[in-house]
Amino acid sequence: MNNKEIKSEVISRRSALSLRGLAALGLAMPTTVLTVSDAEAQQPAAPTAAPTAPGAAPMTGTERRQERRTRRVSRRKARRKGRAERRELRRTGSEEKK
Repeated sequence: MNNKEIKSEVISRRSALSLRGLAALGLAMPTTVLTVSDAEAQQPAAPTAAPTAPGAAPMTGTERRQERRTRRVSRRKARRKGRAERRELRRTGSEEKK
C-alpha cells in the first residue's frame, strides 16, 4: 500500500459561503431554463411626450428633460403655496379662538 498523506484544511466562512452560492446557482440555472416561455417580446410603448405642433420634429432629450423640470418646478411652487395658505389659515383660526 502506498502511504499517501491526507491533509485536512480548515475552510473559511467566506469560502463556505462562496461554495454554497455556487451550488445554489448551479441548482437555479436548470429551473430558469425550464421556465422560459416562447412568448414574444412586447413592443415598447409610444412616447408619451408628443410634439407641441402637428408635423413638428420629435423633441430631443434635452427638450424633454427641460419640460419635465419646468413641470416639476410648477408642481413644487403649487405645493409650497398650498402649504403656506393652510399654515396661515391655521394661524389665523387659532387667533380667532382666543
